[in-house]
Amino acid sequence: MSKIAKKPVQIVEGVQVILENDQIKIAGSKGNLIFNIPQGIGVKIENDKVIISQKEETERAKALSGLVRANIANMIKGVVDGFSKKLELTGVGYRAQAAGNSLTLSVGYSHPVIIKADPTISFSVEDNIITVEGPDKTLVGDTAAKVRSVRPPEPYKGKGIKYQGEYIRRKVGKAAKAIGAIGTK
Repeated sequence: MSKIAKKPVQIVEGVQVILENDQIKIAGSKGNLIFNIPQGIGVKIENDKVIISQKEETERAKALSGLVRANIANMIKGVVDGFSKKLELTGVGYRAQAAGNSLTLSVGYSHPVIIKADPTISFSVEDNIITVEGPDKTLVGDTAAKVRSVRPPEPYKGKGIKYQGEYIRRKVGKAAKAIGAIGTK
């Protein structure tokens, strides 16, 4: 069994964990999440802790035990605190407007791009910073990647949508290359 899977997951106060058939349902203040437990993995709830075990000794079960434990821990954290990703919008005339779980982007195309997300995901925009929030870590990450893919940052001027704190390797344009070649003669 993996090192991660050996550590039990503490159930925080205010979170309900229900185990039925090969499904674990977690409910909290931010929402409800459901996870299907793969074959070969056992899950028990004892003394406000979720304990993960292997039913069979295979490489697949060994790898999945750590994955299941990490997913359950993320679900418990998500229904209590939630997850968020921030994206920066850079470019002249680039704008974003949020309305509930839909986002309208004006990023240099002839039409506005509308992104509709899952009902559990919410968008907010403040000073060209788009925040994607929700209880499911995977869904928040996928939605943020979908928003970024509308206009990924380009390497010459850095225009586009990037994750906050992401470093974009900049390239020198044609004019700067020509000046550099003339100056070396």
